[in-house]
Amino acid sequence: MDLGSNKMRSGVFLGSRCREYLRPWIHLEIPNGGMNGKVLDVVERIWASGGNNAGLVNRGDIPIPEKPSSDDLTEIQKWKWECDTELKLSVARKLKDEEGFYYPHNLDFRGRAYPMHPHLTHLSSDLCRGVLEFAEGRPLGKSGLRWLKIHLANLYSGGVEKLSHDGRLAFVENHLSEIFDSAENPVNGKRWWLAAEDPFQCLAACINLSEALKSASPHTVISHLPIHQDGSCNGLQHYAALGRDIQEAAAVNLVTAEKPSDVYSEIAARVHEIIRRDSNKDPATNPHALLAKVLIDEVDRKLVKQTVMTSVYGVTYVGAREQIKRRLEEKGHITDDRLLFSAACYAAKVTLTALGELFQAARDIMGWLGDCAKVIASEDQPVRWTTPLGLPVVQPYYKSQRHLIRTSLQVLALQREGSSVQVRKQRTAFPPNFVHSLDGSHMMMTAVACRDADLRFAGVHDSFWTHARDVDLMNRILREKFVELYNMPILENLLEEFQTSYPTLKFPSLPERGDFDLQEVLRSPYFFN
Repeated sequence: MDLGSNKMRSGVFLGSRCREYLRPWIHLEIPNGGMNGKVLDVVERIWASGGNNAGLVNRGDIPIPEKPSSDDLTEIQKWKWECDTELKLSVARKLKDEEGFYYPHNLDFRGRAYPMHPHLTHLSSDLCRGVLEFAEGRPLGKSGLRWLKIHLANLYSGGVEKLSHDGRLAFVENHLSEIFDSAENPVNGKRWWLAAEDPFQCLAACINLSEALKSASPHTVISHLPIHQDGSCNGLQHYAALGRDIQEAAAVNLVTAEKPSDVYSEIAARVHEIIRRDSNKDPATNPHALLAKVLIDEVDRKLVKQTVMTSVYGVTYVGAREQIKRRLEEKGHITDDRLLFSAACYAAKVTLTALGELFQAARDIMGWLGDCAKVIASEDQPVRWTTPLGLPVVQPYYKSQRHLIRTSLQVLALQREGSSVQVRKQRTAFPPNFVHSLDGSHMMMTAVACRDADLRFAGVHDSFWTHARDVDLMNRILREKFVELYNMPILENLLEEFQTSYPTLKFPSLPERGDFDLQEVLRSPYFFN
């Protein structure tokens, strides 16, 4: 993107406010990167011994994987992962002795930021995140030591992230011997870190925390580690802020609470209750009773998590069915294929019903956005809008056309983009794309404010990172920017823009909204945590 002028390559003028945010964004140190040599050494040792640990593939004795001669998808995927690991490690080796490096970022058409490097970035896998760190180190300080412990607990997972902050601190205190052993002898010790959900990032945190706790002055120990603060089902957080529904705001941690709400567990509990009721009904009169009996012990947080996560991005019944079917296959308790498919169909319907009950306001807004998009696309127009920061967005979904090229030897059929829009795609893609443009705006606003406060910042959409000692300040900034964003009349502005851009079209009225006080977000400890 050329920011030397007021235009993007497409020739669309950027709003003045968008330029205000984009110029400093492009020059931000995102991150001012360095390489964690200790973690990289562990990765190299595991990889040299054949991998097959900590998420690394089993590479056997093949230094450079050869592409399989068969068309077996499993073998091809395994080969790709082996090549991918080699690419990441080759980049890490070259950067290991650099004093620091930077990641230029691109914005996609909705305003979401992505690092341009294709292999070793903080957007990528646990391996990449484990070996990357900030080039500049900063003393932990008292608050930083606390956040480093919470960060380690978050990375270990296994339900730990659902605990209160005090609960996570207690988890770390109860596993100090395993943490010290992981730091001192990661390959040949007890290897506690390998059981973590994000093992290499967990190892990096173990090493940093071990250094601090064994120091005579823990608060002065220098830390290069990025500490993550993640949104709680962030798409639903944006919908809750748009709809101002108190129940939905509480479900996704927009309010003050002693411990974090877990929307996935809440939906799982609702699904379990519906299935329990169906399982007690007479199979002769209720077709779902037998399926409910099969599923009664299968419902848990993991079964519904992906469907809940993707619900704000327009997951369909078919999509939900396939997601749940994969989870049931992983459990391995239902072996009959026909029964598995029927159970997945039933569980998907129940999960979507439970979602509709808990997030009715979000559903109403999603429906309104989709209806507006349908009105526009029905006139063979792409949906256009402007983000709160002034970035113009146009959905790029057009029907493909076949173009025949006849030669003396053959006729070639080429696919190219036509001039007519895909009405269905324009409608279904608009709600998730609109929310992505909002979370991109929130990240942009937070990043620039962190730079102005002299914080180092890195981010992956709804996960914001900074030094441990600066987490409290970043938390205050990201909450203030979220409230600032949603104090704007976002839906009113969108409707007014549609009415101005398409004056001959009639759009549905705005959905009703609740009276949730956005100021609650400023006091919510688990909004991002």
